[in-house]
Amino acid sequence: MTRLNVGPYVASLKTGPALVRDRQAFLARARLRDEVPTVAGLPLVGLGGSCGKPAFLLPYLVRWNEQNTLTLEQVTQAFGCFVEYGAYPHLKLEEGGQEVAAVQDWSNMAMVFVRPGYERGEELLVRLRDALESTPPEA
Repeated sequence: MTRLNVGPYVASLKTGPALVRDRQAFLARARLRDEVPTVAGLPLVGLGGSCGKPAFLLPYLVRWNEQNTLTLEQVTQAFGCFVEYGAYPHLKLEEGGQEVAAVQDWSNMAMVFVRPGYERGEELLVRLRDALESTPPEA
């Protein structure tokens, strides 16, 4: 698998300083969200506010526990990454510490944010989707 194929779409949602006060330009960009791309069957549901990484909706909820955090760490290691546990888990490359993904768990949904330029982005998204689904929440 390769990088995510949503880079051009994500870029089309952003603007430069010359257009940040242009309401009509914003409205034109907003219409781009009427039809959003999917990757590996997961819909793109937004962008990270500070990082701009595309977010993909998981088809299940995640409730962190010992089992699924260990599963997350195993997946992460297979990609040469480590997990940084902040407000939610961030996956960072062992070499250089660049963030390539993050998993957010909320009461009503779970999302995976993936850096569009990461060369194994789609593969990582699929592995996270499959691995976290196979570790049910504790009762």
